[in-house]
Amino acid sequence: MTIYERIDRLKSIIDEHRPFEGDLLNEIKGYYRIGLTWSSNALEGNTLTESETKVLLEDGLTVGGKPLRDTFEALGHAQAYDFMFTLLRSRKISEADVLTMHRMFYKDIDAAAAGQYRTRPVIITGSKYAVSKVERIQAEMEQLFQWVVEERDKYHPVKFAAQLHKRFVFIHPFIDGNGRISRLLMNAALIQDGYMLAVIPPILRQEYISLLERSHKDDQPFNDFIAERVLESEKEIMRLLHIPFPKTV
Repeated sequence: MTIYERIDRLKSIIDEHRPFEGDLLNEIKGYYRIGLTWSSNALEGNTLTESETKVLLEDGLTVGGKPLRDTFEALGHAQAYDFMFTLLRSRKISEADVLTMHRMFYKDIDAAAAGQYRTRPVIITGSKYAVSKVERIQAEMEQLFQWVVEERDKYHPVKFAAQLHKRFVFIHPFIDGNGRISRLLMNAALIQDGYMLAVIPPILRQEYISLLERSHKDDQPFNDFIAERVLESEKEIMRLLHIPFPKTV
């Protein structure tokens, strides 16, 4: 059984307990709102702990001694996460959605750059590959979302989500926040198709970055890495909801 077959097997079991509604739905969304915000920011060097992120997002209490930017990143990511769930109304993800997510995430960090494509070249530390030229960003973003419309159904939903992440981050359209927006886009695609979120814990940062770099030439290991994260989220939600785990997976 491939990892994608295992994911679909667990999805079918979880689907038997859907729809998640009311307080339960809010609790699930709140749980991952904290977990995804903390982990995605931590991958990029944010120093807030998961418990500090929880206190900030749930109680509105800032953490003494931590950089103000770390607070803004957490609050902004949480707002972009909330917006991500509005995309469940249709099975569409657009360039406008990307700009909205970035504007929400970045507005308190640099209002002028929030929701705007970068206007200068950037070099990705540790990567051998160049990102898109400034003058090509608009065209390549349009091509990306044309690909989304035309090619989405040709992929397993988890592979599509991983591909969307990879293709977006290779363009690197913003001056900052590209990794976080790419992970939100990936997860938007997953939840639109009824899958659990792919949460990448900071402990896996080196493997994640290495596989993303490798995916310039061979993206199957990266696809499988994302699939593993979806599988772990499925196992986690089954534990939280006391759903019996099948012996065959």
